[in-house]
Amino acid sequence: MMAVTGWRALLYKETLRFWKVGFQTVGAPVLTALLYLMVFGHVLEDHVKVYGTVGYTAFLVPGLVMMSVLQNAFANSSSSIIQSKIMGNLVFVLLTPLSHWGWFFAYVGSSVIRGLAVGLGVFVVTVLFAQPSFVAPVWIIVFALLGSAMLGTLGLIAGLWAEKFDQMAVFQNFLIMPMTFLSGVFYSIGSLPPFWQSVSHLNPFFYMIDGFRYGFFGVSDASPWLSLGIVGTAWLVVSAIAVHLLRIGYKIRG
Repeated sequence: MMAVTGWRALLYKETLRFWKVGFQTVGAPVLTALLYLMVFGHVLEDHVKVYGTVGYTAFLVPGLVMMSVLQNAFANSSSSIIQSKIMGNLVFVLLTPLSHWGWFFAYVGSSVIRGLAVGLGVFVVTVLFAQPSFVAPVWIIVFALLGSAMLGTLGLIAGLWAEKFDQMAVFQNFLIMPMTFLSGVFYSIGSLPPFWQSVSHLNPFFYMIDGFRYGFFGVSDASPWLSLGIVGTAWLVVSAIAVHLLRIGYKIRG
């Protein structure tokens, strides 16, 4: 009971941490996604058709939703860990009898909550401009949960590894940001030359967004089952790494 109560308390604390500044952590990403939709949708709506009949603005909506989910799930766990390390208040969590699994569920769980909250906000706002269908809603839920958990876990690893904000910025700007932007958010990889299509298939973020988009249109660049297998396997791998780092107290215990 102590372990269950402990991780729930940490989950509540981490959720409250981002919710108390919701204008910055939720409102700002929603506004950014809306600007992307207005600019790209206005310029390309009459010039680009995807999957034959899908309008470009409607195509953009799931991509922007998933991109926001991924980026904010990563930001939540990574920023929390690095801030706690720099400010010195991580010691109060270390003093608790929480196991490494408790840490994992709390930090990743709060990242999933923030990612889904931002994604829902982006969807509510962007759906005013285009109404994508819901062909397979189960796939939407599955990939939203898997994607946010994957990036929340990556954020946890990055937060444990980084010792200052500069190192975290490198991780964010040179890995997470390029991989999300080059994963098919703004385009179908079917429109790329064969070489770049092959390169895109090496990007695990592509499978998260492509599988998520399949839930709306029933059409995708890759099989949703293949995407599920790749994303699920990738999450298990990074989860094993994160749990191991927490177990040995990597860069958090002297």
